[in-house]
Amino acid sequence: PVTNVTVGHPFSAIVCRLFVFFHVFKELEEEIYDKVVDLTEYAKRQRWWNRLFGKNSGPVAEKYSVATQIAIGGVSGWCVGYLFQKVGKVAATSVGGGLLLLQIANHTGYIQVDWKRVEKDVNKAKKQLKKGTKQAGPELNTFVERSTEFVKKNIVVTSGFIGGFLLGLAS
Repeated sequence: PVTNVTVGHPFSAIVCRLFVFFHVFKELEEEIYDKVVDLTEYAKRQRWWNRLFGKNSGPVAEKYSVATQIAIGGVSGWCVGYLFQKVGKVAATSVGGGLLLLQIANHTGYIQVDWKRVEKDVNKAKKQLKKGTKQAGPELNTFVERSTEFVKKNIVVTSGFIGGFLLGLAS
């Protein structure tokens, strides 16, 4: 661009300076526009979960569309939730029914329960559980770290699974 122009008339100098200013402004505008276009093209090429969770969004995320991932996660989550509900009901009924029958049998005199011995055994089991949880710490931490990494890499499938699981529990 022209920066030093000597012109006889003051109005001509103002026009010249305005020309230089607009020329520089036009170059800046084109440069900014090019960068904005590059940024929008880059954003179009990136998937939304990559922008949100980073580029390690997992192998499943690269193989299937978002709708397919949500469907796979939702169906498998619903199946697990439904089975969890049914097995939970059976387990709760069995344990509750067993305790009820034990109380009825004790009350009617068919059996005699040594409650002091039961309490002693329960306390002993509690101590063993506390001791066992201290030893299982590193393995549990490793499992939690691996699970967190899996969830981050497969966030779409995981969210579908959680939704399906809750629907399976409710049905």
